[in-house]
Amino acid sequence: MTGPSIYDVAERAGVAASTVSRAFADPGRVTDATRARVMTAAAELDYAPRQRPRRRTGPASGRSEERPRTVAMLVSDITNPHYFELIRGAELRARASGTTLVLVNCEESTQIELEQVRGLTSTVDGFVMAASRLPDQQLRDLAAEHPTVLLNRDLPGTTSVTLDMASGCRQILEHLSSLGHRSFTYCAGPPSSWMGATRWRMLSEGARQYDLEAHRMGPYTPTVASGSSAADAALRVGGTAVVAHNDLLAIGIMRRLSDRGLDVPGDVSVVGFDNIFAATLVQPSLTTLGGPISDAGRRAVELLMSALDARRRGAQPPAEQVAMPVELVVRDSTGPAPS
Repeated sequence: MTGPSIYDVAERAGVAASTVSRAFADPGRVTDATRARVMTAAAELDYAPRQRPRRRTGPASGRSEERPRTVAMLVSDITNPHYFELIRGAELRARASGTTLVLVNCEESTQIELEQVRGLTSTVDGFVMAASRLPDQQLRDLAAEHPTVLLNRDLPGTTSVTLDMASGCRQILEHLSSLGHRSFTYCAGPPSSWMGATRWRMLSEGARQYDLEAHRMGPYTPTVASGSSAADAALRVGGTAVVAHNDLLAIGIMRRLSDRGLDVPGDVSVVGFDNIFAATLVQPSLTTLGGPISDAGRRAVELLMSALDARRRGAQPPAEQVAMPVELVVRDSTGPAPS
């Protein structure tokens, strides 16, 4: 059973976790009243700030040796094939640097994600948060206390690795417009998905430039099973194209359209996101936006290693935002708009 965490103290004192950290590490940056509240809460909870030795001395040589690192990678849904390559890239990079990568499945639950983070803060050196569903302030608090890199999410002041959605959504709009489509329906994913909200904003804002009318339906769970209700809703709206939150939802949509006697892409074109391996296995094969997912995982761990090295030297690592290139992979699920 783990002891109280910095987040428990913050909740008891009614302040942010970053404020608790400053109260212990740099008292001059908080008011006397705030520090008193923090110290009182810490005493009530029997909390003491963690002191982890970074080096150990070898008995024979007397030299200092770096303690092996452990970092946690939290993913929103480990059953989504999109994360397979992301995890693979992160794990390979961690292993190459002698770092242990702990994988955590958050099951698309903000509560589970928060509980896992709180349980790991005393045992890991840093975090890679893949498609985190946590509110902005909680992520800022985490990054203030522990080296943290966000994946598939951008937050000012924090280090992140994302895919270039501005370019990707523009490619989708250009593709649909070139095929003669005049409207499309975006079937949205989880409401807490930063990437999903970004995709819709880019698609809806750019639609006018390509003489396209954009509609939004959802939210839907990003699974194949949810494709049935998403397809039915899209058909009620009308239009000749559907853009799904991810490939799993897009595959479910295509299945439902087929069950209803509609041809893809003859009657309706379908586009997905992520370019998972199953996109080439379904019939018709799925047009989808993809990127160097494995490289994104590798890059996130590299940035985390740099942040850990900087903190070990007593430096404050700068926040970096990395945008990876994307490409629309055109397959058989999109075609000319029906006349």
